[in-house]
Amino acid sequence: MSDRHYTLFEKQQQARGIDLEAVKKKLQKLQVETPSWGFGDSGTRFKVFQQEGIPRDPFEKLEDAAQVHKHTGSSPAVAIHIPWDKVDNYKDLKTHAEGLGVSIGAVNPNLFQDDDYKFGSLTNTDPAIRRKALDHLLECIDIARKVDSNVLSLWFADGTNYPGQADFRKRKNWMLEGLKSMYDALDDSMRMLIEYKFFEPGFYHTDFADWGMAFNAANKLGSQAEVLVDTGHHPQATNIEHIVAYLLDEQKLGGFHFNSRKYADDDLIVGAHDPYEVFLILQQIVQAEEDPDPAVRKNAENIAYMLDQCHNLEPKIPAMIRSIENVQTMYAKACLVNLEELRTAQEKQDVLGAERAIRSAFEADVTPLLEAFREETGASVKPMDAYYSSGYGEKILSRGKGGASW
Repeated sequence: MSDRHYTLFEKQQQARGIDLEAVKKKLQKLQVETPSWGFGDSGTRFKVFQQEGIPRDPFEKLEDAAQVHKHTGSSPAVAIHIPWDKVDNYKDLKTHAEGLGVSIGAVNPNLFQDDDYKFGSLTNTDPAIRRKALDHLLECIDIARKVDSNVLSLWFADGTNYPGQADFRKRKNWMLEGLKSMYDALDDSMRMLIEYKFFEPGFYHTDFADWGMAFNAANKLGSQAEVLVDTGHHPQATNIEHIVAYLLDEQKLGGFHFNSRKYADDDLIVGAHDPYEVFLILQQIVQAEEDPDPAVRKNAENIAYMLDQCHNLEPKIPAMIRSIENVQTMYAKACLVNLEELRTAQEKQDVLGAERAIRSAFEADVTPLLEAFREETGASVKPMDAYYSSGYGEKILSRGKGGASW
């Protein structure tokens, strides 16, 4: 890093009323979990493409995830998926993670791959299958206890393909009944995050189709239930930052699954197609962190950030590093918005002045800031270059092909 470049950048931002030391403190608090499944083999519905060096078990997934945190400094936890990451002894998994300098993050139940769930899990017309699905959710709570996780991340593939295939209202009530039983089993420190998706794999309807349905269920369940926003789970042109602001104001924004999409739920590297959208989402959160309402501030500071990506063609670890770098970049830019300038322009109904307050932050080159932040926190100043120079990618090729796949 060039001290001269940082000093110049610092002076420029001071002139705009921005304290870079305060921004670096915010960056230090930014933690984005990597998903264990993102390190495994994956593909499209047509083909799973195998790569050399893919982790063969959850322990090796943690080893790869630790590389992402080592170089970026912002991904100290790894979300796990059950049963993909099922092991005989979860305390051993937790100990292995700690030895690598990371921890186990959110626990994600899988209620979409078993044959019994062909026509739904908690919404299945068969009470025995609904009970099986609930038992799996309760199992995941127990696993969360064993790995010291306090977040259960819930996505349901439940849905239908044709009109008349199922009774919407019955399914709604079965879903809420199952979630209530799960909610009642949570420890006081735990949260359950309800994720929504407007289509896929059900093409006619899904049981949690949008944020309003997830929000309604979370309100009915209680304060430990919140909404999870996956940035790829919306119809084209949805204003996600508006949804984020609404949920923050209601203190119900629980977490994110960050990825990028062009047409559907593409699960690509964060910001690959619309980095401005990521910036605008994070700007709403940064602004909420300064809100006069302590409840809003608390919600903004307690969001569970996670990646949820399917790297079909890219090498897995570099793809994760790129995503974390992109989140860091957009978050740093969001911290450069002069909120006083923005509020003044809004109060004066100065449309272009308000847009300029946002745009000038987005257009700033935050490279000197991020390099200074990484250097001060012991991460790699240039994460991608450092990873490629480390030799780790070549070392794991000895695993061969045929690693973990979902």
